[in-house]
Amino acid sequence: MEIPSRIRRTAAAIGLCAVLVAVPAVPAVAATEPAAPKTPQPPAVPTEQVVTTEQVMSHLRALQSIADRNGGNRAHGSKGFRQSLMYVKGVLDKAGFRTSLRPFTHNGALGYNLVADWPGGDPDHVVLVGAHLDSVEAGPGMSDNGSGSAAVLATAVAMSRAGVAPKRHLRFAWWGAEEQGLIGSEDYVRKLSAAQRRKIDVYLNFDMTGTRNVQQWLVVHDEPGATDTFEAYFAAKGLPTFDVGIGGSDHQSFGDAGIPVSGFSTGLGDCYHAACDRIDNVDPAIETISANAVLGVTRQLVAH
Repeated sequence: MEIPSRIRRTAAAIGLCAVLVAVPAVPAVAATEPAAPKTPQPPAVPTEQVVTTEQVMSHLRALQSIADRNGGNRAHGSKGFRQSLMYVKGVLDKAGFRTSLRPFTHNGALGYNLVADWPGGDPDHVVLVGAHLDSVEAGPGMSDNGSGSAAVLATAVAMSRAGVAPKRHLRFAWWGAEEQGLIGSEDYVRKLSAAQRRKIDVYLNFDMTGTRNVQQWLVVHDEPGATDTFEAYFAAKGLPTFDVGIGGSDHQSFGDAGIPVSGFSTGLGDCYHAACDRIDNVDPAIETISANAVLGVTRQLVAH
């Protein structure tokens, strides 16, 4: 998760991060006014586990190994990031996705977004699911955001394995240079035409999904169909949630462009933006719950 330096993001980012750091002490507050949904979504979702702990943690182990071989990080412009990108792309290609790399330049370094489309579904109604793949230079970024990247990747593989035939078009993305200021996702949104933006019914963002000692799942409260579905999923499992607004991660790039957003985080936790943000900083049980929430809600949203 990026803590932006640019003035136009500061208030939103600080507000979200304050919630992330101090969740147990936050009283219940009124949620921000949600945007009107493009299409109504039923909140009931299946709650059975489909992604196993081994499946999602295997992706985290691969990302940790890449960081270990490349100076301890997977930052924008680094060999570690490029190898992370090719690892994810290889898994998706094998699973039958149509993948594409979207290059951009920031601070003199070449960066990439990875976009993966699943065949079928109405191209005029897209559900886009994403996470940032880069780390800070200080560490390998296993919680921030190897965890979100792994949860989204495990979801994509599970959808492929199930041979899903979605009614809405299903697209996944892994963003570059989020830690530099949401650069990759902003580049992606900026290059969309107005017509292409209107085709995205909702963008779901996942930034830090396996935090140890998690108190609440922090659900981005914007697109009510997706938000209600996430909250119904967690409620069915007896897990507490807390509504947060838009800011501090890649969903802001979409929200600023008028695209409905949702998603969740499990909070900052320990070792935030530090060298100790290694794989043992991720709770496998929490990561498994999160991966199945991503899968369950995504599956529900593309089915209607």
